Amino acid sequence: MKWQGRRQSENVEDRRTSGPGLKIAIGGGAIGLIFFILQMFMGGENTQLLQEVQNQLQQQTQTGSSEPLSQEDEKMGFFTATVLADTEDVWHQVFQENGLTYEEPKLVLFRESVQTACGGASSASGPFYCPGDYKVYMDLTFFEELRTRFGAKGGDFAIAYVMAHEVGHHVQTLLGTSAKVRKLQSDLSEIEANKLSVALELQADFYAGLWAHYNRNYLEEDDIEEALSAANAVGDDAIQRKFNGRIVPDSFTHGTSEQRMYWFRKGFSSGNISQGDTFETIK
Repeated sequence: MKWQGRRQSENVEDRRTSGPGLKIAIGGGAIGLIFFILQMFMGGENTQLLQEVQNQLQQQTQTGSSEPLSQEDEKMGFFTATVLADTEDVWHQVFQENGLTYEEPKLVLFRESVQTACGGASSASGPFYCPGDYKVYMDLTFFEELRTRFGAKGGDFAIAYVMAHEVGHHVQTLLGTSAKVRKLQSDLSEIEANKLSVALELQADFYAGLWAHYNRNYLEEDDIEEALSAANAVGDDAIQRKFNGRIVPDSFTHGTSEQRMYWFRKGFSSGNISQGDTFETIK
């Protein structure tokens, strides 16, 4: 992605050198991995592994991080601020075209643990959006896990895709979509509620593709492939197969690898927000 020398958003809170972390609970993320995934898909079948991961997380939240930022850390901060600026430009335009006003979210960069309006979270939750404070939270070490443990190709546009996905959840909050889904879920069985969660996540993937469509002048040759590789790696079926050896479709909450790639592609190719009704696919 061509990002250097371009506008950077001022809506970034860099907490990566904020000192010792707090003893906090594990929070869920929109693309939550590691502990969340193990807990959801393994359950009691792998209690020893779950305990090992939980112990590691407890050590992280107790020790926190006060290490200074490296040159690479600073570079990644500039990169994410540029991507966030791009999302601001795109969504201001899309909202304006539809007679709406876009309210910009903030991006919080942290290490190991963080407190949010949605509760405490650790880096094991993966990047996530909190509707309680309109903030996207990211520990950038997640992307190394995404590449080494989950088989994604990596690259800077994988990070951009994840950021755009989380900003997509912010868009859903502003449009009232998330609130409607939560209300509907309260009266449904777990299986039916999961279907709505899948639709919500796939729509965030569509919004990420929509952002890429508007931002295509800054894309490089392998960028879309990097995004699709990341989407493929975090499909429910891919994660369940990798960590549990079997697939349980009724427990899906984010969609299959194929679905996630399809909706990202659709957003990218159409550039039309009205084409992102993922809820029609679950009827």
